[in-house]
This record gives sequence, structure tokens and C-alpha cells, in this order.
Amino acid sequence: MAIADWLMIIAVLVGPIIAVQLTRYLDSQKEVNERKIIIFKTLMATRAYNISWAHVEALNRIDLEFDRNNKKEKAVIAAWKEYLDLLGNSSIGAEQWTIKRIDLLVELLYKMSQVLNYDFDKTHIKNSSYAPRVHGITEDEQIALRRGLLEVLEGKRQIPISFSNFESSKK
Repeated sequence: MAIADWLMIIAVLVGPIIAVQLTRYLDSQKEVNERKIIIFKTLMATRAYNISWAHVEALNRIDLEFDRNNKKEKAVIAAWKEYLDLLGNSSIGAEQWTIKRIDLLVELLYKMSQVLNYDFDKTHIKNSSYAPRVHGITEDEQIALRRGLLEVLEGKRQIPISFSNFESSKK
């Protein structure tokens, strides 16, 4: 047998193995990228609701999914660390903290959009989300109700009870 015949036999035997390995590698890379996209989409969708469970979970997954060895992704991790540092900082006034929080979140989302090839600018990220006022009002009311109930259960507050039309019910 000639060398060409041996090469043909090797190609027939090794070709499918290489094809399967290449397919596995590409599928793995696609899955990794899809997880990053899910994080980004969740953060974009919840950027007006920064205390939602989905938003917080997506933030906490950044360290798991973005690669420190990739230059662009390293910028995402750095932006996340800066944002996280602010989130735990209680030494700044509330108004200044809120402004800085929004700016750092926008920066984080912008860095993520660059890595994931989305064409968003910072102004779009900052100003193009919808959050009905009634959601904020409802959230504030729920917080007030929970606090009030806790105060009652802890014995710090009493439930006022009054009777009306008491005399008319005696007749």
C-alpha cells in the first residue's frame, strides 16, 4: 500500500473523532456564551428594579461566568467589583450613593454589552428602561406593612381597636 492509501485510512478513522471533538468544543463555547447573555439580559430587564431577586442573582453570577483571563471580560469583572464595593458602602449620603450606583450599574452593563456584541451606548442603557410608579408605591407599601407587622409581633406596637355604633347595637 502506498502512503496515500495509509493517509486515506487514517483520515477515515480519525476524521469522525476530530469532528465530534470539534462539535463538543463549539457547543461548550456556545453554552458559556449563552449563560453570559442570560446574565446580561436579566440585568438589562431588571435595571430599574435593582433589589429584585433576579437582578441580585444575575449580579452574583458574574464572577462565575465571566473569564478573568479574557481582556474584555476582565473589564466586566472590574466594573462588577467597583459596583459591589459601592453596594456595601454606607458612608456616602443616600442621594449621592443612588447617583453613583446608577452610574456604576450603567458602566457594568455597558462593559457587558461590549463583550457580548450588543450595540448599546451608556445613555441608552441608563434612560431606556420602564418602571411604572405604581410598582415603586406598591413596594414601599409592602415594606411598610412588613415593618408594621414585625413591630406588632415583637411587642413594639399595638393594634388600635375601636368600636363604632356601640350604643345602637344595644337597643
